[in-house]
Amino acid sequence: MASTLTAATLTVKHTESISLNGQDQGATNTFTIASIAQVYKRQITCTASQTTTIASFAASVHTSVQAFDVDEVKYIRVTNLDDTNAIEIATVGSATLEQYELAAGQSFVLGDTVTCALGEEDTSPSFGTMESLASIQVNPGGNAVDIEIMICSV
Repeated sequence: MASTLTAATLTVKHTESISLNGQDQGATNTFTIASIAQVYKRQITCTASQTTTIASFAASVHTSVQAFDVDEVKYIRVTNLDDTNAIEIATVGSATLEQYELAAGQSFVLGDTVTCALGEEDTSPSFGTMESLASIQVNPGGNAVDIEIMICSV
């Protein structure tokens, strides 16, 4: 059976709008990613005080339950849909992780998941060998929080 899916170009536009003293200080930046053939989009309620794995990545989609092929993912967006509460988001690699707080209504964006991150314990970046993403996890603290995730792959 041959696939009937036709790949398309993803266009991402980030716009900031602000005027100070009558002067426009905003900006719009746009980029495109060609040959996107798969889109995964889901809203998830993350349980209060629990860590939820919202995406996992592997060398092949058949090696783990619902894994995304780490070599094929080209764009990820996680948006905190809550209007009040922040969440903590972790990008977990094979040996290190990075954690961030994502305020209510804000989004976290990543590109490729292959050799994309390096966690270090000091304050001097080594700019060393990056590792691939293994998972993205969310902890909403003491409140249940809805998030949205979008993953685009070739």
